[in-house]
Amino acid sequence: MVRRFSAPVSAGLLLVALLPLAACGGGSKDRPEADLAASRVTTIGVNAYLWRAALDTISFMPLVQTDSNGGVIVTDWYANPNSPNERMKLTVSILDQDLRADALRVAASRQVSQNGQWLDAPVKAATVQKLEEVILTKARDLRRTSIGG
Repeated sequence: MVRRFSAPVSAGLLLVALLPLAACGGGSKDRPEADLAASRVTTIGVNAYLWRAALDTISFMPLVQTDSNGGVIVTDWYANPNSPNERMKLTVSILDQDLRADALRVAASRQVSQNGQWLDAPVKAATVQKLEEVILTKARDLRRTSIGG
């Protein structure tokens, strides 16, 4: 049987349990202040700023798979209405819990329609690089915003 206490009693018990920990600081002025928006965010399996920035950046594309613990986002084929004979598919991988450029990898596939069939076509390296830059910039902006400046 689980015993439940009223809210004031629960709060009091929590305070009593945490009070000894408050003395652990010892008044030391050498302790660094906590970074409220640390570059390492671990509530999910990968860096939360990179994850959010990646989702925001490719939100116009239909998603096939998202795995926040594994750090993988896979889109379905997307054709720009202005170029209906060309379509792209992306896989975004976030490889680390730190907000770093080498923690992000974007892979793209491109197809063009010829005679009613979709044929694989090369993707310009600059396209992938630009996508990575956009995601990284957005992630840094999210981090900056969360610190409040």
